[in-house]
Amino acid sequence: MADAITLSHGELAVPDEPIVPFIEGDGTGPDIWRASVRVFDAAVEKAFGGDRRIAWKEVLAGQKAFDATGDWLPEETVEAFRDYLIGIKGPLTTPIGGGFRSLNVTLRQLLDLYVCLRPVRWFRGVPSPVKHPESVDMVIFRENTEDVYAGFEVEAGTAEGESLRKHLGDTYGWNIREMSGIGIKPISEAGSKRLIRAAVEYAVSHGRRSLTLVHKGNIMKFTEGAFMRWGYELVREEFSDVAVGWEDCGGDPGGKLLVKDTIADIFLQQVLTRPGEFDVIATMNLNGDYASDALAAQVGGIGIAPGGNINYVTGHAIFEATHGTAPKYANLDKVNPGSVILSGVLMLEHMGWQAAADVIVSALESTIGDKIVTYDFARLTDGATEVKTSQFADAMIERM
Repeated sequence: MADAITLSHGELAVPDEPIVPFIEGDGTGPDIWRASVRVFDAAVEKAFGGDRRIAWKEVLAGQKAFDATGDWLPEETVEAFRDYLIGIKGPLTTPIGGGFRSLNVTLRQLLDLYVCLRPVRWFRGVPSPVKHPESVDMVIFRENTEDVYAGFEVEAGTAEGESLRKHLGDTYGWNIREMSGIGIKPISEAGSKRLIRAAVEYAVSHGRRSLTLVHKGNIMKFTEGAFMRWGYELVREEFSDVAVGWEDCGGDPGGKLLVKDTIADIFLQQVLTRPGEFDVIATMNLNGDYASDALAAQVGGIGIAPGGNINYVTGHAIFEATHGTAPKYANLDKVNPGSVILSGVLMLEHMGWQAAADVIVSALESTIGDKIVTYDFARLTDGATEVKTSQFADAMIERM
């Protein structure tokens, strides 16, 4: 009998037939969702022999929701994710330079999904622009609710913009040019510490070697610099038995998790030149956006990059494709479904259904290893067999 996933004593209680809301997405979303859901169902069947299954529940957001209801993000959709705890979604439309704010960001803020989890690793056979993509094996914890993504900004030339500009000049002596757009960058101790706490707990539970705090604290001392300081404070206060900061151990953690930090621009250089030095990453919203996409490029691009948005306290989580809607390819059965498929792997792992997640990863590696790929990889792979989105799913299922 289908039932909701619940949270009991801080742990997810997952029934044998959990109800999981999904948003198929805009643009290429329907194509990649149709392929991905067949992969998920086949893997669960293979792993559990029919004893478990997922009861999928479609909810609406984006263009499909607007066409049906006149609302880009209906309250019923938010309530479904709130009630059933775990969900998954395809890419959603967001206009640039005007209109509504990102629906992805809105969902994260409404459900307080403070962790954006972005694991980045290479799969054998995936074309890469770097010589040793196999050296990239990192998990990014990106803070999801603060920083410039909080949406506290005023438009240049408006009464609000000029009022804020004058207030900042009168109160703090800040000389901001007239006709400036102004954004506020909030970074809180509570927000920083809960993000870093989740990253430390993940690193320890998964046997990772190090956690790097990535920041621009040399310039933004009271926001990004504070993030770094709060991180080291947290390690000393709550995790001294399992983790230690670089300055407290001279770089020799003695078997504990090593916590260190680096400047964001240097990090983006060193993940290219010395990727093996990085393991788990904790950073703020904007840095995390840049870093996760840059790292994804080293292992095949965001077309195959998974993502999860998680609140480890309430149990809420939405897993999602990390790429855009690519409307020019909509309904062509052409694009790579890897981002949604691997986001589903994260979802299954989060649910505790590791066996099903492992079936998918093995089938994906086997399919790509046999050079059966969609157009994006086919054009970069000698001897590849180019297949449609649906055919890629077929090939994966055959190899389970």
